[in-house]
Amino acid sequence: MKKSQKIFAAAAAGVVVLTAGATAAATAGTAPASAAPAAVPAADVQPVPENVVSQNRISVGASAKAVGAALAKCQADKLPFVTVALVDRFGTAQAILRGDNAAEHTIESAKQKAYTAAAFGAPTSELARRITGNGPSIADLPGTLYLPGGVPLRVNGASVAGIGVGGAPDGKLDEACAVAGAEAIAGTAK
Repeated sequence: MKKSQKIFAAAAAGVVVLTAGATAAATAGTAPASAAPAAVPAADVQPVPENVVSQNRISVGASAKAVGAALAKCQADKLPFVTVALVDRFGTAQAILRGDNAAEHTIESAKQKAYTAAAFGAPTSELARRITGNGPSIADLPGTLYLPGGVPLRVNGASVAGIGVGGAPDGKLDEACAVAGAEAIAGTAK
């Protein structure tokens, strides 16, 4: 049976399929104007500590400075093929700088290292030592990467972001670049 014959057979059998848009269009104008739904009011939440949490973030200027300093360190170390990422504590990218000749996988590696450091408030090299290989562990959490190269950024002792570097032939080299980026905005760069 041809497609057009199937459609006509379905229509003859009383089968009618309408999308929501078609249904709305078919019924438009049939309801009285007074039947419009009432507007739902927005709740005006009072900005008191019991209701609202303040969030510290690394500014765009500081983010750019940090990733720039990290990449500059890698370039000085003859590692132009890395990517540097700075993410907030939720893993949202704030700044990404991909070095010359950096492969595509270095982007995700840098972001995941940065997020892992931010989420756990510890360098990824330290977190990697906690992985035992015996059963489920923090290494099984999606979006995380437990290789050296991720460093947390803290404000008043609380982890608010992370900087990660991916692509060097050794994670210790990635970590040295990430530390240089962190120090650039911590005021301890030498």
